[in-house]
Amino acid sequence: MNDISAKSPVTTVVKPADGRYPALSRGFNQRWIAHPEYVRMVTSPQDVVTALKEALAHEPADPRRTRITVRSGGHCYEDFVCGDDVRVILDVSPMCAMYYDEKMKAWCVEAGATNWHAYSHLFPLSGRALPGGSCYSVGLGGHITGGGYGLLSRQAGLTVDYLYAVEVAVVTARRKVELVTATRDDSRSDLLDLWWAHTGGGGGNFGVITRFWFRDLPTPPRRVLITARAWDWKTFTQEHFTRLVEDYGDYFAAHQDPATPAGRLFALLTLTHSNQGTNKIGLLAQVDADGTDPAADPGAAAMSDFLDKVDSDAIPDSQPMRESVAEHAPIPDAWTPRLMPWLTATQALNSSGENRCGKYKSAYVRRPFTPEQIQAMWDYLGNKYFIDFTNPQAVIQVDSYGSAINHPPRETACPQRDSILKMQYQVYWNRPTDADPGPQARNLEWIRDTYQATFAGTGGVPVIGEITDGCYVNYPDVDLSDPVWNASDQPWSQLYYKDAYSRLQRAKARWDPLNVFRHVQSIEAPAEPV
Repeated sequence: MNDISAKSPVTTVVKPADGRYPALSRGFNQRWIAHPEYVRMVTSPQDVVTALKEALAHEPADPRRTRITVRSGGHCYEDFVCGDDVRVILDVSPMCAMYYDEKMKAWCVEAGATNWHAYSHLFPLSGRALPGGSCYSVGLGGHITGGGYGLLSRQAGLTVDYLYAVEVAVVTARRKVELVTATRDDSRSDLLDLWWAHTGGGGGNFGVITRFWFRDLPTPPRRVLITARAWDWKTFTQEHFTRLVEDYGDYFAAHQDPATPAGRLFALLTLTHSNQGTNKIGLLAQVDADGTDPAADPGAAAMSDFLDKVDSDAIPDSQPMRESVAEHAPIPDAWTPRLMPWLTATQALNSSGENRCGKYKSAYVRRPFTPEQIQAMWDYLGNKYFIDFTNPQAVIQVDSYGSAINHPPRETACPQRDSILKMQYQVYWNRPTDADPGPQARNLEWIRDTYQATFAGTGGVPVIGEITDGCYVNYPDVDLSDPVWNASDQPWSQLYYKDAYSRLQRAKARWDPLNVFRHVQSIEAPAEPV
């Protein structure tokens, strides 16, 4: 392996004595701190092959730590990458190039690139964009593979809707490492399965992704209007809260045509814990706008209609977003919708928040919220339960969804294609030291109880049914595997993948027969040979 050499300042193997080790053995979520034998920084597809071969060739020094994991941006929410059972972490973040591949007739994006690389590098080079997320430091290796989405998705669909090919280092049944390229045009069914599995199957399942290729990427709007507003919790009654959440859901239920400005408008409603009335509820929204004649601009009209519906006279007056609301940075000068170039607006909204401990849950929503769901949200945001819970970073975020997402150009492994909203339950806290997890128990209690109450009518989870449609694999939640928190008859695999799971199992059996790439919610091999 490449240890420190007098010939080169580049050192790609990071062991416990290395000053880089404490940072590289953990990710964005500070709950999870691994103790691997080493972290291997890989710089090319062939380097991945070499690193994987070497990792497979050595027996674990500690029998409790046997897994080989892969990190791109380090944003895995659970301990799938940085768990205590991890022996080696292969870090692909040095592989962050993007360029046009004439042979593939497609844009190549290396797996270590981040969302911000795609915006700040790909767009200036090509005038095209991946319709990915707003957290700039999220790595594309995981984001794309799980069906990443973002502020352009209601007009352009998911990132995977443009995936043409993927290159993956896989381990055969004979423990041989091979670099395989799979495209959506492959005539071999096993290669087609491998490509398809990376259109929503999630990371850490089949091998080490090295490169993606995309065709026909969308052109982002020249300019957009953005708005950022906030409401003081202390001014809200339960009637106001109900009206806000109902109107928000009703708007997106009624505007699902991507050919219209209203169908392209994207918004995020951030329902923070009230913190005894001291916290704020936040709203962000973005829509295409021409900007040449505001009075005749369809985008401006759509934004105005949206704000009239959601920020109506029936609720207290909103204010500019002068301070952070959960993970969203303040945008104090955008109460009145502000016209900006698309890339400038993307940068203004691009925030990942600080690295800290966190727990997350998700839900796809097909219909506006029921009265029972809204009641539960009101109660558990500090108005009936958890009144003395004073964490301003406890959040239910409701993202707009659907529209172009619900009209994919081809089949993918992302089966939730008729939702109108996507929910993110989030709670954050700081740990004083690596040995002290901080107030973890109370924060986990809040998010678990709040989620369970919201979906109390369906076993405590958003089952695949009339109102909800399961969970988002890129917001993994190990509680879905626990009958204490998932009392439904739908296992975690169904909640993430619906009917796509059996085909993913077939791809797992073919491309990772030794189950090298595994974690507590990785794709399982089928019970019967395929």
